[in-house]
Amino acid sequence: MKNVMRKKAVLMMALAFITFGALAQHDHAGHGKQSGGQQMDPMFKDEAMSKAYGHYIHLKEALVASQPDEAKGAADKLQKSLASLENTNSAQAEAGKVASASTLDEQRKAFAVLSNEMTTLVKASTLSMGEIYLEYCPMANGNTGAFWLSNEKEIKNPYFGDKMLKCGSVKETIN
Repeated sequence: MKNVMRKKAVLMMALAFITFGALAQHDHAGHGKQSGGQQMDPMFKDEAMSKAYGHYIHLKEALVASQPDEAKGAADKLQKSLASLENTNSAQAEAGKVASASTLDEQRKAFAVLSNEMTTLVKASTLSMGEIYLEYCPMANGNTGAFWLSNEKEIKNPYFGDKMLKCGSVKETIN
């Protein structure tokens, strides 16, 4: 009887460790999809593009959270990282406009143009893993609409933050 109880206890502990290990390995960022259901950030064959895109996503998330100082810092980093890539003068200039904007509304307006430039760069680059979603809000930019790039299908609108967080839709999947 003790032997059976001991085996059950060992089995329960083994299952607990396996479960804990599986949970501990999931990515807390929650971006992109990988086989096995795990999440990951998209990666480009060009490491400099991956870095620039990462700064763009940081900027987008700062705008979603309505954090103008964080957005300024992310836009500065994006502008600098774009300098190491070819054909990015327009995107660099737009990142500079986001960084130098004095209000959150101005940052969001400049972000709309920057997002168009970044979309062109992303589509001209080659992803080595992951997916990027081109998302659109028809009410952004004074109801003229605006796009943005995201690592996830779930809409988190950078143009309105928590006022209209879910406004928008996925228009294209880039992979």
